[in-house]
Amino acid sequence: MNRTSFLVDGFNVYHSAKAASTDLGGRSTKWLNLRSLLYSFLPVIGAGATLGKIYYFSALASHLDAYRPGVTARHRLYLECLQATDVIPVLGRFKYKTVHCRTCNRDNPHYEEKETDVAMSVRLIEILLKDEADTVVLVTGDTDLAPAVRTAAGLFPSKQICFAFPYKRKNKELAQLVSKHFQIRKERYLAHQFPDPVVLPNGKRVSKPTGW
Repeated sequence: MNRTSFLVDGFNVYHSAKAASTDLGGRSTKWLNLRSLLYSFLPVIGAGATLGKIYYFSALASHLDAYRPGVTARHRLYLECLQATDVIPVLGRFKYKTVHCRTCNRDNPHYEEKETDVAMSVRLIEILLKDEADTVVLVTGDTDLAPAVRTAAGLFPSKQICFAFPYKRKNKELAQLVSKHFQIRKERYLAHQFPDPVVLPNGKRVSKPTGW
């Protein structure tokens, strides 16, 4: 048995799904059933691979609600759907700061996602330290995770660490760090969408947001 856990970079996958939707002529890809999608890759991991825990790392972009009403509400609904399939959300935050523009000589507001990379790195080490999985798959193309992967590989040589690169997020540097990696094709997103609506265990019906 090869216990396989997945750590998903939510924003990396979200922007990947947006790109996939565009390249598929506007077809819906953001209403993504992560559990179904990741389960479909177990044969790629190897014989005996079984699905362990799935962690979804993201943050609520409440600062966008002022000019994109409903952003946070839609994200919360999506989180409910993920939780209904036993996906575990791990939420970070956005930090406000000002960025000086040399062109207009003004300080402009800027929000930066914080803690996601650190949270994924810490969870990777924690899973291996507690022997909760034999394989951990990182679903991201973000090179900020490279130091954690190198450390984990050195500390736990008997464990397997893989990368699943979201569509258009493949990274050569990360691919060289692991013995196995694969890319998620845009058609795979299309094949693993939630139903519309999703009926939660408590009977609540969650409809797919417009444009998703």
